[in-house]
Amino acid sequence: MTPKESKGLEEEQSSGPPAHHLAERITGALVGAAVGDALGGPVEGYDPDLIAERHGGRVRGIVGPWHGDAWRTARPIAPYHKGDGHVTDDTLMTHALVRVYARVRDHLDAYAIADHLVPDLMTNPRWIPDLQTEALPLQRLFLAEKWLVARLAYGHVDPREAGVGNIVNCGAAMYMAPVGLVNAANPPAAYAEALDVAGAHQSSYGREAAGVLAAAVAAALTPGATPDSVVTACLSLAKDGTREAIERVCEVAAGHRDFESALRPLRAAVAPYDTVGPDYRAPCLAARRPSRLHAIEELPIALGMVLVSGGDYRHAVLGAVNYGRDCDSIATMAGALAGALGSPVPEDWAKTVAEASWLDLWEPARALTEVTREIFDRDVLRRRAHERAFAALGGSGCSD
Repeated sequence: MTPKESKGLEEEQSSGPPAHHLAERITGALVGAAVGDALGGPVEGYDPDLIAERHGGRVRGIVGPWHGDAWRTARPIAPYHKGDGHVTDDTLMTHALVRVYARVRDHLDAYAIADHLVPDLMTNPRWIPDLQTEALPLQRLFLAEKWLVARLAYGHVDPREAGVGNIVNCGAAMYMAPVGLVNAANPPAAYAEALDVAGAHQSSYGREAAGVLAAAVAAALTPGATPDSVVTACLSLAKDGTREAIERVCEVAAGHRDFESALRPLRAAVAPYDTVGPDYRAPCLAARRPSRLHAIEELPIALGMVLVSGGDYRHAVLGAVNYGRDCDSIATMAGALAGALGSPVPEDWAKTVAEASWLDLWEPARALTEVTREIFDRDVLRRRAHERAFAALGGSGCSD
């Protein structure tokens, strides 16, 4: 930023949120997402009854691998050590997107994914917690995420259209919280930016969910936000089956104050919109195909759990975890939203996850807070320049 721009900013900038409040909320969202991911990982793919049977009741914190010490060979989990506080690819991708923001230091688009995220996944070895080794992040990702590399690095597809043809799932939505944080208190801007970013990865309702999740996180950072106001912001932007699924799930969630009673009703509410079907590990023939009538399951359920919990982090995340199915991603989203609303992440959970995963969960939040304020400053300058140009054209507005 030039000295002239800095001076103009000091003279014209609208007051933004206090720095410590912004930092606290961004930290809550990113640490909250990672902790939710780690709690959900070991029970992913199972239903509530099986989870309760395996653990002698509902999961109430960090648990070990589903198959115990046999995790190295037990199918379908091997070779991933899911449990004991290890984060999964949800967190690895979220942190990768934060690194892109730290490099670009401005709003992102689909080309930023091609130019920065994909090379990072392909060339920079990192510690992979649930593989218990250092490896390229690409080697940890599932095929729906490896699609990014296949299409952008090898296929040279236009990044804005690269998501077309991929299976439609929550792969983009699961790591889209940073877009909402960068657009704090501006859900429409978060929605638009996330749709652009996610176009490199997903299409149809998978891309739509990424936009709505980012909008939800941005709405959660609005001063005075509540779970209800977050859902209202989502419904004002969401389209097609995604909107209907959120509306229906949240209508049901409003009648519950405990996740135990909500587990089955929320699943019944989202089932007509979910293409995977009743057996999560054996998807039906129509699973994950583009449609204007359907939605991913994870986002509506995460919003529902945040409503059921009244925004309380522990309650929302445990509800997401005990729901089962794709519960690491559901808990990632619920954790990001509850953390962004200001509900504290339990310190013992965060400490255990950080130590078990060999990750500094707080460093990405520090980096993104700094970048978010820089982007806000640039947005103010850009907006003021537009106002002056519009006024010079004879439109309304301040011409000073």
